[in-house]
Amino acid sequence: MDEQQRSDQAADIGDGTTDQADAAADGAVGSAEAVEPVARGGPRPAYYASRETLDREMRAIKDEVLRMGSLVASQIGAAIEALVSHDTDKATAAIVGDGQINEAQRHVASLITTTIATQQPVARDLRFLLALDHVTYELERMGDHAASVAKQARKLAPYPPLKRYVDLPLMGELAAEQVRGVLRALVDLDEHTAREVAARDDEMDSLYHRIFDEVLELMRADPGNVERGTRVLFAAHYLERIGDRVTNIAEDVVFLATGDIEDLNP
Repeated sequence: MDEQQRSDQAADIGDGTTDQADAAADGAVGSAEAVEPVARGGPRPAYYASRETLDREMRAIKDEVLRMGSLVASQIGAAIEALVSHDTDKATAAIVGDGQINEAQRHVASLITTTIATQQPVARDLRFLLALDHVTYELERMGDHAASVAKQARKLAPYPPLKRYVDLPLMGELAAEQVRGVLRALVDLDEHTAREVAARDDEMDSLYHRIFDEVLELMRADPGNVERGTRVLFAAHYLERIGDRVTNIAEDVVFLATGDIEDLNP
């Protein structure tokens, strides 16, 4: 290679370096211009818009879960009221109301699926959505149990109450309180409240065992009490299961608040 060729090659390399530097400078200016509108109060980048959309959809899902929980608590109360008042119409209404709870679960499940598919949440957001999906499952099962209590109430309606159904009304009130309490814990992601609600399941179990023992004695004392006593025991069992499912939701709240998986009712 002669001296002239070396000179030309050096010039070409120099030109290429200059072009790269110019391109880098242009890119830096472009990046600054992309960020600048945010500082000046201009339109937000796509990330911020996506975050707002995800937050909005998660709030809507949580509101629907709370509405579903309110339906469940009301259904429990209606079933117990039908039992105490011997009202077959109220019992039937409580049974039919289970369909509304089932529909609410399907609606929430659809919202959660759509949000996960379109917003692609990760980490804490994804865990929260999956936890809400599990909460709706537990609430739906509570609705089934409440409907089963109402079915027993409808069958017991034509007959005199068996010792005022022992502590069954008190058990129903406690079940409804537990549902409302665990929903408050879910709204605030309140670990302390969740633990308190779960601890009250011991009260539910105590009432259940007391009802079982008393009704068993009544059935032993008089064979005529067997049919009514059996239905009271069925109703008590369904309410006790509601308490267990409330504890399951409380465990979800503790997990979301702390990241720890705990058995709150060992």
